[in-house]
Amino acid sequence: MPRGKFIVFEGIDGSGKSTQLDLLKSHLKHLGLNVYVTTEPSSREIGQLIRRILKKEIIVSEETLAALFVADRLDHIQNEDDGMLQYLEEGYYVLSDRYYWSSFAYHGLHIPINKVVEMNDICHQLLKPDLTVYLDLSAEESMNRILKRNEQLEKFEKLEFLQKIRQNYFIAFDQFNQELPIKIIDANQPIDNCFGEIMTHVNALVQNVTV
Repeated sequence: MPRGKFIVFEGIDGSGKSTQLDLLKSHLKHLGLNVYVTTEPSSREIGQLIRRILKKEIIVSEETLAALFVADRLDHIQNEDDGMLQYLEEGYYVLSDRYYWSSFAYHGLHIPINKVVEMNDICHQLLKPDLTVYLDLSAEESMNRILKRNEQLEKFEKLEFLQKIRQNYFIAFDQFNQELPIKIIDANQPIDNCFGEIMTHVNALVQNVTV
């Protein structure tokens, strides 16, 4: 059985990652492919702790939070219950809502991005994305979409943070891409148009496997 493919969705909050990921999952399943959908932080113990920190229920230093993300990511990759490597070896298409690019962008608010890259190098060596889809949205529109949810704002959900996070994504893609395939999609366009662009890149990946 050929190894599966690892596809990562990235973007600032409200960019539509979950929507596009669900559309892709349905499409791949329609093609008869096995699909595993996951997210970061993970649903495991370290990931649950991170979610409490993001909700401001627990206060830790920025360095501690960045380190917890690395620990959660390593467990997410390697654990024997539902680790991503295990699914990939079984031929699954693994779709993840966020990966280490998010750490570069978000933790880069308070820690030099090159330091965050160094922290995550072990994750990069273990598992590199076959495709990263970045849904690009302005910080202002992101904030509008977040406020429409009428939910408690999380740690990074402030306009000035989102502006810097978006900038950090592009810095990371430019300086630390390591020749990985990264496709930038305009997230302001209608959902179907956005998905059509994504499928242009995903179909090439699928054809390379199935031929």
